[in-house]
Amino acid sequence: MARDNLQVLTALDVAKTQWYHFTAIVIAGMGFFTDAYDLFCISLITKLLGRIYYYDKNGSRPGSLPPNVSAAVNGVAFCGTFSGQLFFGWLGDKLGRKRVYGITLMVMVVCSIASGLSFGSSPKGVIATLCFFRFWLGFGIGGDYPLSATIMSEYANKRTRGAFIAAVFAMQGFGILAGGMVAIIVSAAFNAKFDVPSFAVAGKASTVPEADYVWRIILMFGALPAALTYYWRMKMPETARYTALIAKDAKRAAADMSKVLHVEIQAEPERLEPQANANSFGFFSREFARRHGIHLFATCSTWFLLDIAFYSQNLFQKDIFTAIGWIPPAKTMNAIQELYYIARAQTLIALCSTVPGYWFTVFFIDKMGRFAIQVMGFGMMTIFMFALAIPYNHWTHHDNRIGFVIMYALTFFFANFGPNATTFVVPAEIFPARLRSTCHGISAASGKAGAIVGAFGFLYAAQNKNKALTDPGYPAGIGVRNSLIMLGCINFLGTLISLLVPESKGKSLEEMSGENEVDDEGQQGQELSNRTVPV
Repeated sequence: MARDNLQVLTALDVAKTQWYHFTAIVIAGMGFFTDAYDLFCISLITKLLGRIYYYDKNGSRPGSLPPNVSAAVNGVAFCGTFSGQLFFGWLGDKLGRKRVYGITLMVMVVCSIASGLSFGSSPKGVIATLCFFRFWLGFGIGGDYPLSATIMSEYANKRTRGAFIAAVFAMQGFGILAGGMVAIIVSAAFNAKFDVPSFAVAGKASTVPEADYVWRIILMFGALPAALTYYWRMKMPETARYTALIAKDAKRAAADMSKVLHVEIQAEPERLEPQANANSFGFFSREFARRHGIHLFATCSTWFLLDIAFYSQNLFQKDIFTAIGWIPPAKTMNAIQELYYIARAQTLIALCSTVPGYWFTVFFIDKMGRFAIQVMGFGMMTIFMFALAIPYNHWTHHDNRIGFVIMYALTFFFANFGPNATTFVVPAEIFPARLRSTCHGISAASGKAGAIVGAFGFLYAAQNKNKALTDPGYPAGIGVRNSLIMLGCINFLGTLISLLVPESKGKSLEEMSGENEVDDEGQQGQELSNRTVPV
């Protein structure tokens, strides 16, 4: 049976939107800005790394990273993110959200700088060092997912909670956009400063020595927003739900929230007396499996499927744009110019579809609900993927390339006005406070497992680059077409599994997780203990 919430939690649920809510969005969101910048800027510089460190000695074509090296450079950060989500998600429930929050940020700052300073006496040494620091950078990024989502969900009121959590995640769009813009500015500046010729022969001659500075500057820039946010993260109080429900200090929770929300919250007893709470089960218990097992399966599997498609599209969009001729052939450009064109294409996609998609979710999630947006997003991504793949030869003609880019951009729009946002929001709302950060971390780690599949396996196998290069009769675009078909199938499966995701719109966190329920026997015992017994 249900019992009343603590007053501090009820006050949080009905609190009016205040300045502190927006401050929390910015503080938590800057972590996601940095996360996205660091994760996606690597896709901009992989071709540059290939031309610098793996140039063709015969000069017959520009250098490129071997497929295994390219997969490692693109995917190693996801391996670190996967580990960080599991570890920091668990730690956030054990030590508190705030105590762990600053650690993740400092790891990101240090490793962003270290990635740009990667060293070695040979190309393999430089790449190995880069991969080492990118792994630990991903480890810090991973911690930001469960902690930021949990903190924002526990600060927000139930009427606008979805919009607040989605707004934190929407900063990822600005991070992707910033990555493209920084790459454009740096590459344009170097190209002008060193007067690199617009056309250069393929191979080492087309890569000026200064190009080695370009990718390092781009990577190190990711440390700046994270460093600027550290002080404000340390000023945030612990969330009231952690303090009251896990630390069992409702009086302190009321005092903390009274200060930041500028509302009068009545002080509760200093320590909560133990109650026979029906929600006191552990993560590995049968009761958790009965109550939340299907929910955890739904959040994990939908995030896994979504990230196969989403990260594959982002990491390999430069190959798709090259295949349809939107980016000129590498042999017609020097290395810095190629970076410029890749960055310009990614920035245009981010500006026109990725960023708007995130903010459509922010504006509509508390009106339409999480379930409707997720199913719609997966469904539209499925439609557009098949619409691109089935008549693929039609889109490769010069006259139809603009149409291809528009439809390709729409898949990003509905990814973000869809499951890319909702898979982040829902796990922060439906699990008990004691397990919320852990369950969100597991769900997010499942997503990164999908990203690893895309980076290491799926597109690496599907594009068949080596066969296209060695077999003149092999269709050059068939790998891209097969990839799009497979991504369409994955999105369709995500649509089906989304039917298992519960709707949390307008409900309190305790209502969704069942934390305001107690056993009948425990309730009766509590009532008896509250009665005055005459002496």
